[in-house]
Order: sequence, then structure tokens, then C-alpha cells
Amino acid sequence: MINTATDPLTRTFAALADPTRRAILARLTEGAATVKELSAPFAMSGPAVSKHLRVLERAGLITRGREAQWRPARLEAQPLRQVTEWAEAYRRFWDPSFGRLDAYLQHLKHGEGEHDKDEDS
Repeated sequence: MINTATDPLTRTFAALADPTRRAILARLTEGAATVKELSAPFAMSGPAVSKHLRVLERAGLITRGREAQWRPARLEAQPLRQVTEWAEAYRRFWDPSFGRLDAYLQHLKHGEGEHDKDEDS
């Protein structure tokens, strides 16, 4: 039985569930940033952003360094790779569905085109 409190994939999904944390991760793709830099686009305090950073850090999605009095956060990609690998296992289920949807949409497109020709006659 998987202990969801310690399962890395569960912690990653929990951290990614919040849009603020996803926005922070998106910002960190550009490079390391301080709490002040990360809080700039949000209407929230530095301590509130720090709470989000702690969740991301516990999930292994970021690391925090120390440069003088600053503690810049850096993106860590390994947990995201695990999410990708997990989702990839389900690709065999959604790819055929997308293929059927595409075929159906093509059928509708061509069917409507034929219908339009009949009306022009």
C-alpha cells in the first residue's frame, strides 16, 4: 500500500494543484529568483509566497540556496519528469480516442461540404 503522505508523485501533484505554485514554477524556468521577485506578480505578501515555496520545496520541485542574505529558489525538474512518465503510461488510452475524434471531425467536415454542394445545385 502506498503511503500518500510520503509518495513523491502524490506530493508533486498536490503542489501542482495550486495555480500560484504553477505560476511560480513557470517563472523559475527563466532562472533562480528571490521571494521578493517571485511575489511581484501576485497580490500577496512575501510570507504567503514563502508558504508556497515550502510546499514546492517539500515536493522536490525547487531548491533554495543561500547567497548572502538572499535565498534564491531554483527549479528542480526531476519530479516533473516523474509526472510525465506517469502520464505517458496512459497515452495508449487517449491516443486512440483522439484518433477517433479526428476521424469523426473529418467525416463531419466532408459531409457538410457534400451537403453544401447539394444546396448549390
